[in-house]
Amino acid sequence: SITTNNIPMHSAGTMTPVTEIRRRSALIPPSSWTSLSLLTLIIHLLSPFQPTLGHSSQTIHQLRHRGGDTKTNNSDNNKPIEIVIGIDGGTESIRACCFNAHTGHILGSSHAVPYKTSHPSAGWAEQSPDEWYSNMCQAVRGALSTLKNESETGDNDDNNSVDGDSTCEYQVKALCCDTTCCSVVALSSTYKPLRPCLLWMDARSAKQAAQIMDIAKQHSENAQQSILETFPELRVNSHGQGPISAEWLLPKAMWMKQNELDIWNESRVICEYQDYINYKLTGQMVASSCNAAVRWHHDGWEVLEQKEDEDHGIEDDTGDNGHDHRGRPMKLYKALGMEDLADKLPKRTLAMGDVVGGLTEEAASDLGLPVGTTVVQGGPDAFVGMIGLGTIHPHQICLITGSSHLHCLITPTATSAPGTWGAYHGAPLPHLNLAEGGQSSTGSLVRWVRDLISSGNDGDEKVSYQVLDEEASLVAPGCDGLVALETWQGSRTPHTDPLARGAFIGLTLSHTRAHMFRAILESVCFGTRSCFDALEAAAAATAAKHQSSDDTATHKSNEVIIAGGATCSELWLQLHADITGRTFLLNENTDGPLLGCAILASVGAGIYGSGGEGGE
Repeated sequence: SITTNNIPMHSAGTMTPVTEIRRRSALIPPSSWTSLSLLTLIIHLLSPFQPTLGHSSQTIHQLRHRGGDTKTNNSDNNKPIEIVIGIDGGTESIRACCFNAHTGHILGSSHAVPYKTSHPSAGWAEQSPDEWYSNMCQAVRGALSTLKNESETGDNDDNNSVDGDSTCEYQVKALCCDTTCCSVVALSSTYKPLRPCLLWMDARSAKQAAQIMDIAKQHSENAQQSILETFPELRVNSHGQGPISAEWLLPKAMWMKQNELDIWNESRVICEYQDYINYKLTGQMVASSCNAAVRWHHDGWEVLEQKEDEDHGIEDDTGDNGHDHRGRPMKLYKALGMEDLADKLPKRTLAMGDVVGGLTEEAASDLGLPVGTTVVQGGPDAFVGMIGLGTIHPHQICLITGSSHLHCLITPTATSAPGTWGAYHGAPLPHLNLAEGGQSSTGSLVRWVRDLISSGNDGDEKVSYQVLDEEASLVAPGCDGLVALETWQGSRTPHTDPLARGAFIGLTLSHTRAHMFRAILESVCFGTRSCFDALEAAAAATAAKHQSSDDTATHKSNEVIIAGGATCSELWLQLHADITGRTFLLNENTDGPLLGCAILASVGAGIYGSGGEGGE
């Protein structure tokens, strides 16, 4: 359901327990960093929130389980435990995990299956859509198998579980998947992939991204208007100043049309990873309104109004099928010669938490689940992570870490400013506005350096991140003059440049692998600080323009909730806090995307009324 009511901020009594990591001192330039005090960890043990129960949907995959979780909807231990499955399609692998549908507690353990990324040329990155699906099936079956193993051993990490001799069953209520965003797929008339996907980090369309801005500026000048008057949808790209990121769907579609015309003409559908996976599961080709809002230049609210009209039987009376294109930038498409893109994109758009459909017979067999099991709409991994972290209220900023970094916050209005992306209307949920900053290569860069300095090892064994952290922690801040630039795969914000490249500067014969590793960690953190500063500067400028302090208060935050891979490294967490000058908070469950999928699945199953309610 879509609500226009503001969701109140949760009180301390209902927050998830967090670990607090404070900066050790005011930021000092690397050249003069001195020894810093030890990491401060404050564990807050807060009362868990007891959810209100909702109605159940059809289920009905059951696994025998010895021992149970009393923190469920089951007053009778003979009743099955209702579970949902969260699926996270990341850059390097796809993972699945089972959760209690009412409490969000993890059941069993997550299961990940890696897939390959190919780099046919510099700045290019491709993956196989077929591998996405096959690996997802393996991941779901792997996660379900951990429930079976837990059942056989009687293991249950919940201290409140019932006696180990009791038995209960699991019932799968729904599943929900998030994926990488801007991973673009071309499908045939039979919905088969025509080529490998253009992965989100693929920057081959840099030329087309520049063309979009050049053509838009020329049309605006001819009309004697500002660019925002002519093409208001470009507001989300640094307030119309651009540039547009080569990662986004529109420049990638233009590249395909200009360079692979045969494939373009043969394609019936141009979609994303998210849309393809849901189609494979349900046979329904639908877009996520969050993807459409944040990367397609669509209005995330207006594209949903079409669905509302369809649900109420309202006919299109425009006479030119304009009803199908509501919320889409048709004037921009026409100026670019891309009107046919509108007909290739999924015709239907659903909000995160809406029901896409039920599992087909083929998908049910592949996953080991019953036919008709509910599939719920997800969205981009980072923004689904906001649901999992509970950062969908003003005054909260979150940092989602993985192969890249995304810096996300909710704004009271859909304002925009140079140096930032957004704010997007209708993201991550339909009634919200989202502003963001981003870094293209962060965790992927750390992995690249680790692999590079491991190349001399015997066999395929890599140096562990723990060993590298220990070595890097012994290196003084500033790395004895070694500085790194983290833009290995281009730059998102505050300076959008798909052709930006990374560097090590100041290398000497005295530097070791520990210096190189720490320099990379530091460079990512300085990039994060730049993104935070740009968001705050944009908010201050907007507030000054409107003579209001509301936006400043919204964007300015001395606390950051962090999730993802960076949370596995105490050193990197502390560097984030020191360099940005902020306190970082860790939720009890730091896997925001997987938990966000579980929450959305529970919404689609009817257990909760909204993502906000489920998160609380």
